[in-house]
Amino acid sequence: MAAEHRVARENLVAAFPEKSPQEIEAILSGSWDNLGRVAAEFLHLDRITILDMDNPTDADVTYDRGSVERMQVIQQPGPRLVFGTHLGNWELPARFARYYGIDSTVLYRPPNIRAISDAIVELRAGCMGTLVPSGFDAPVRMARALERGEKSGMLVDQYDSRGVQITFFGRRCKASPLIAQLARHLECPIHGVRVVRQADRNKFWAEVTGPIEPVRDAEGKIDIAGTTQVIANVVESWVREHPDQWLWQHRRWR
Repeated sequence: MAAEHRVARENLVAAFPEKSPQEIEAILSGSWDNLGRVAAEFLHLDRITILDMDNPTDADVTYDRGSVERMQVIQQPGPRLVFGTHLGNWELPARFARYYGIDSTVLYRPPNIRAISDAIVELRAGCMGTLVPSGFDAPVRMARALERGEKSGMLVDQYDSRGVQITFFGRRCKASPLIAQLARHLECPIHGVRVVRQADRNKFWAEVTGPIEPVRDAEGKIDIAGTTQVIANVVESWVREHPDQWLWQHRRWR
């Protein structure tokens, strides 16, 4: 873990040059705490309770009426894309969609060890939508799901060596253009979803955005690089709100 710890600290210092060493260490400690909690929570994802607005009782995941209304928009017939980030508990947005009965296809990156990958799929299968492992055929499978009128979701904050150049926290890096490519292909809306920890670190707050306004080219078509940057800007704003809940340990900048 020493290498990951070093990477995380370097990332934080570069992202927040105005913060003191003590502030950086506090964020770093919180990031490790969040990662440990996500790992522990993964084993009982199906038991994490989500607020029922029609019958409100104490629940692990709460949200407001605005997010309910935006979820109802996503539920409407027709394809829609949804993005998330490694913030808070990044497994819960797909769980949230399943709770609302949304037929979704979720892109995920499987671990290199087959036994662990199979176990993860088994754990997720009962509480999420259709799982599509990242690979050469993933874009086609995601596109076909959208063409059937389904919703497709993915995490968008990891480095992609074949991606497009964007700016994230003032530094150039590469990001996957897949979500923008799919939006261009089907001319479908893009929404963001995040589930962040509340002050006690055990309860969560879920938020769904309205449609993200894409960048368009001279012909009026969705611009891939520009729209990927718009999405990255949303993610950056989320991370700035809760820096101690993001996965700084991965090499986002290379």
